[in-house]
Amino acid sequence: MRNTFFHVPMWFGMMIFFTVSVIYAVKYLSSQNPSDDNYAVEFARTGTIFGILGTITGAVWANYQWGSPWNGDPKQNGAAIAILIYLAYFVLRGSMNDLDKRYRISAVYNIFAFAMLFPTLWILPRMTESLHPGGQGSEGNPGLNPNDSSPAVTSFMWIGVAGWTLLGVWITTLRVRLNFITEKKLNNA
Repeated sequence: MRNTFFHVPMWFGMMIFFTVSVIYAVKYLSSQNPSDDNYAVEFARTGTIFGILGTITGAVWANYQWGSPWNGDPKQNGAAIAILIYLAYFVLRGSMNDLDKRYRISAVYNIFAFAMLFPTLWILPRMTESLHPGGQGSEGNPGLNPNDSSPAVTSFMWIGVAGWTLLGVWITTLRVRLNFITEKKLNNA
């Protein structure tokens, strides 16, 4: 069974959260509304956590499938680079005290980070030999090839995608609300 059902939902969730994050970043740049920045950073945070969890669970799967948790596979390396790019986003945010400057520069960097997902996760790994399906010389989409797993496993994977995504949305909205409450208390004090 080449397609797995326990780390793939994490990657789908990661992409969903990074997409929502970049939408809020663009929205912030056009509206200058600090709540848009709050949503952007929290969805980026959840996406990064999902990316880390996807990498960890993928390493467990790789150890079982290929005999080593890290093989230097282009998809593994691309995932690590993508996560590091988003971790740099949080370092950049934390390095600035001026809120307007922090929000503006963070939004621009968020757009850059999202744009870097495509070459690191989707383009370069497909152009080189890979242990994952879908690399150079392989057929089909690397994550959705119906010949890689049974219909039962595929349906279970989609249930996992929905469940993990809903859990991530719930966690993110709790963090957003906590930030609003904390900000309100600081402004009233």
